[in-house]
Amino acid sequence: QVQLVESGGGLVQAGGSLRLSCAASGSIFSINAMGWYRQAPGKQRELVATLSSGDNTNYADSVKGRFTISRDNAKNTVYLQMNSLKREDTAVYYCNARIQRYSWSSVEFNYWGQGTQVTVSS
Repeated sequence: QVQLVESGGGLVQAGGSLRLSCAASGSIFSINAMGWYRQAPGKQRELVATLSSGDNTNYADSVKGRFTISRDNAKNTVYLQMNSLKREDTAVYYCNARIQRYSWSSVEFNYWGQGTQVTVSS
């Protein structure tokens, strides 16, 4: 079994910063990609940022220049540094990981964290 545990959400004023963390644990051979998605009330879940095992990053246009995704491979952890936060960044943020669980199989499994609330006040 694999678990993704997020932390770091909370309430912050506009212009402030937060750092989200997501640690993967369990039966893991390799993590091929990790990323962050968010879902605001009444809206669909959307991509925020992703980071591949080859260190290729992808950001939503709305967060480019303000958010930075990074990972610690030794800890199986991905981070999202969020600066210059805006009210429209308010959402539940979900960690996602594509994981190869076994050395003898290249099959990837897709996992989600439970979500962490980020609220930006004006």
